[in-house]
Amino acid sequence: MKPDLVILSLGAGVQSTAMALMAVHGELEPMPDAGIFADTGWEPSGTMNHLSWLSSPNVLPFPIHMVNNGSIRESLMSEDKTRYAAVPYFLEEIDNRGVSIKRMGRRQCTHEYKLKPLIWKQRELLGKGRRSRIRPGAVECWVGISTDEASRMKPSHAQWITNRWPLIEAGMSRRDCLDWMEKHGYPTPPKSSCIGCPFHSDTMWRDMKSNDPESWADAVLVDDTIRNGETYQSKELGKSKQYMHTSLKPLDEVDLSTAEERGQLNMFENDCLGMCGV
Repeated sequence: MKPDLVILSLGAGVQSTAMALMAVHGELEPMPDAGIFADTGWEPSGTMNHLSWLSSPNVLPFPIHMVNNGSIRESLMSEDKTRYAAVPYFLEEIDNRGVSIKRMGRRQCTHEYKLKPLIWKQRELLGKGRRSRIRPGAVECWVGISTDEASRMKPSHAQWITNRWPLIEAGMSRRDCLDWMEKHGYPTPPKSSCIGCPFHSDTMWRDMKSNDPESWADAVLVDDTIRNGETYQSKELGKSKQYMHTSLKPLDEVDLSTAEERGQLNMFENDCLGMCGV
């Protein structure tokens, strides 16, 4: 049975942008009924500018809906537990022997700020309430995962949503998506993720510091606050200290220079695959 609704989960990054534009060119079918972008409240300006371009007339033939369920940043900076979803920052704990142990915190932010509002909007577009019964397979949701990220493929927890991965079907990698957009004269999308995401690579942090000083300054401020401020997340963690960067150093003290700048041979380019936004 055909779905009642075909939705493109739009993170405004490389893969989801490629899917949207390939549908315009008839290379992916059927044409989505709508795209949905979940705004976490802590998106970099580059992502929002790119989303604005995608939403402009004559780019896509289907509407883009922006949804949200509050702000990750406000939650992190708040003392209020009623609006709290943990971000998996790097935690430093000292054991009984005085040895530093590193672990990652709980990850609730993706579900709270991305998945929930996406599902709520799909129900709304079907004309269904949040508790209404929906037939299995009523929605086909396109997810922008490419061949180099195939391990991230997961079925939807909602039986009425069938996840589909058109880029996997087309055998396309992230590089293929970039090449396709360049070939057709489209702008290169920014990497889509929250300003203070712990999954940023040093490449992304360095780019933010150099090219988006406002976002960098905000990330440094929040990084200090989650460790030293009177926030709910800080209080819940007790004696554990949390950091945005895997080095367990304050963000503005991390050495973000390249291997070449340090006089080393760089065998690998450390790059973020984008855990939340594609």
